This record gives sequence, structure tokens and C-alpha cells, in this order.
Amino acid sequence: MSQLPQRQSADDVVFDCIAEALAGNGYISLPAVLPAGLIDELFMHLKSLGSCEFRQAGIGKADARQVNTFVRGDAITWLDETSDASRAYLDWMEKLRLELNRRLFLGLFDFECHYAWYPRGSYYKQHVDAFRGSDSNRIISSVLYLNPGWRPGDGGELVLYSPQDKANVVESIEPRYGKLVMFLSEVFPHEVLPANRSRYSIAGWFRVNNSLGSVIDPSR
Repeated sequence: MSQLPQRQSADDVVFDCIAEALAGNGYISLPAVLPAGLIDELFMHLKSLGSCEFRQAGIGKADARQVNTFVRGDAITWLDETSDASRAYLDWMEKLRLELNRRLFLGLFDFECHYAWYPRGSYYKQHVDAFRGSDSNRIISSVLYLNPGWRPGDGGELVLYSPQDKANVVESIEPRYGKLVMFLSEVFPHEVLPANRSRYSIAGWFRVNNSLGSVIDPSR
């Protein structure tokens, strides 16, 4: 007797969409695919953090890291599993990592992420998250937006540019509350336009392990 096909869960449908988009045009923007309660909990956790828990974001890796407010003006704090909200988000991303590996055979090793706070007037000039042929281990970039009541004119859009022409805009993405954006880290130049109000997000990266030993490549 043949078995009836199993119904896909809501998460499976989302994972399928993400995998198909990454294998196709290389990026996707999804409105509110995570549970609304989790988005609210993440926002409340973010707002509970004191300014002393954020540090000015830098550019470059490890010993080459430097702060350059001409290039970027955001402040960051890394997520860990010390809060229920961050633990639930990391668990969801771990499920996504496993499903992307199953569907696309990417060999993703882990996921890391931080809260990003862009004060009014701050921005991040055009850059890529990983350079082709370098020792970078970032494969897929993600951004989850935490901006309740975002309105046109508030600024802070994420602009993706063509891999073939860095002056050609592929898409300008509004940082609306709960929206999830994912794109190939080494493919898309991108920037964050100046924010006209405080702009909040969780920026993250799925990584592979390029190290030869048992310790994963550092990236922070």
C-alpha cells in the first residue's frame, strides 16, 4: 500500500524558497517568515541591552580589524544563547543551516550573528561580505530587520548591486519589521543607506570551516 506524501511544515516551505532563490538569482527577501512572537521577543531583548554592551563596528578581520566611521557607522553586539529570544533565533537558523546543506550541499559549518544598531545619520558604504578566492569563510549573509513602524522616508535601505556592475542596483530593500534577507556573501556588493532614525537588525553569516585543525576560522 502506497503512503500518502507528508505535508510540508511552514518552515519547510520557507527553507525550500530560500534554497531555490540562492541556487537561482542568489538572493531573497522574505516578509515576516519567522514567528511574530519571536520577532517581538528579539526586539525587546535588543532594546533591553545597554549602550555599553554595543561596540563600534570595524572593518577587516582579526589583527587587520579597524574602526572607520567614514565607511560604516553602526554599533554591534554578538548574539549568544544567554536569552530565550536569541536562543530560539539561533535554533531556527541552525535548522536552516542543516536544510540548506541537505538541499544545496554547501558544507555550511556554523552560523554567527550580531545585533546591529545604526544611529540616525549612520550608514555602511558599498562592500562585499567575502572576497572571491580569499580565505574568507562566509558563504551566505542574512539580515533580519527589527524596526517597528518603519515608514518610507526613514532611510536605512539595503541596496544590492549587480555582481557584474557595481553601479547597477539589483534591488533596494526596505528594513521593515520582521523581514528576512539572504544573499550569497561573495557575490553581491551592497550598502546600507543613511538612516533617518535608529535602525535595528540582526546581521549574520553561514560559514564553512577553512581551518586545517579543530578550531574554526576566526572572523570577528
